[in-house]
Amino acid sequence: MKQPTHPGKIIKEDYLEPLSITIKDMSESLGVSRKTLSKIINERGSITPDMALRLSRAFDTTPIFWLNLQKNYDLWQAEHISEAWQMVKPISTELLHNQG
Repeated sequence: MKQPTHPGKIIKEDYLEPLSITIKDMSESLGVSRKTLSKIINERGSITPDMALRLSRAFDTTPIFWLNLQKNYDLWQAEHISEAWQMVKPISTELLHNQG
């Protein structure tokens, strides 16, 4: 599976550029700081539930759309950048059933 696109890139390429909206104007529309939006667009920030709600209202999408984009991006990053998760040993189902 190829790396999912960061939601910031989607905001930039699918919304801001085609609509000729500046980061400053968009941040004012969203009610967030220019710095906050800039971090997301430059792929250094993440879509929070609050931002997902704001984006969904601004672009007539759903909050789930934005949260799923972020989740898919984050999960891919975690799986491909770190190998520490591979050291986790499966917990025996017998142990799980005997705890109650």
